[in-house]
Amino acid sequence: MNKCRVFRVTSIAMLGLALLLAVSAPIMAEGSGPFHFGFKRSVNGKLPSIDQEGFKELLKKHGAVFMGDPAKKELYLTFDNGYENGYTSGILDTLKTKKVPATFFVTGHYVKTQAELLKRMTAEGHIIGNHSWSHPDVSAISEEKLTEELNRVKTEVAKITGQQEMKYLRTPRGIFNERSLAVSKKLGYTNVFWSLAYMDWNVKAQRGAQHAYEKVTTQLHPGAVMLLHSISRDNAEALGRIIDEARSQGYEFKSLDDMGTKLP
Repeated sequence: MNKCRVFRVTSIAMLGLALLLAVSAPIMAEGSGPFHFGFKRSVNGKLPSIDQEGFKELLKKHGAVFMGDPAKKELYLTFDNGYENGYTSGILDTLKTKKVPATFFVTGHYVKTQAELLKRMTAEGHIIGNHSWSHPDVSAISEEKLTEELNRVKTEVAKITGQQEMKYLRTPRGIFNERSLAVSKKLGYTNVFWSLAYMDWNVKAQRGAQHAYEKVTTQLHPGAVMLLHSISRDNAEALGRIIDEARSQGYEFKSLDDMGTKLP
């Protein structure tokens, strides 16, 4: 066999192998992630934006939300509860006094250690959402593992509180990809991101209630989904004033169940 024929045969074989690999390889849509949720902050009441982040259409496709109706002065208060730091009881006291609903996104660690607080949340009319069992990067685990993570939180919360339905998910650290959005949607979840937040999760860098008050109230905007962390002393101490200031500006606090809107 001459060299030219060997080259042609080899080239055809390589092309065939390449086509076989292309067909058998998993197809990933362009822009499938992973993504770290981010947004352009609200300033002076102007609406925040995710237009520059490159994942807006993906969130729309899978029914995720990051804010409510931008034409209504409504606020949605949410807390991420990865572990208990001694402040959630006081936060619940404030919410009860002010008659404000909230959603608490909880992890497996919280479920295992804070049964009484979970019971109190549901008894006082709040929603418990899913923050995954072990707080993984959901973009890096399989569909089976993600399903297990979410189902375990839902099942254990139901055993403790009687809350049979769990409709809302906040992925750990705001990381997601198209698979996590699709799998969680199939399981009945709405992915809830946020349009108001600040770096409140660092317990070693608390800067006082006034700092929390200013960071939150300067970002208020119609339809805001407010992300706070219950481990923050600053949040716990400022929460009552934040609520009062928001109401003085004409805002009303609503439950996620009242949102009824798609991604703007």
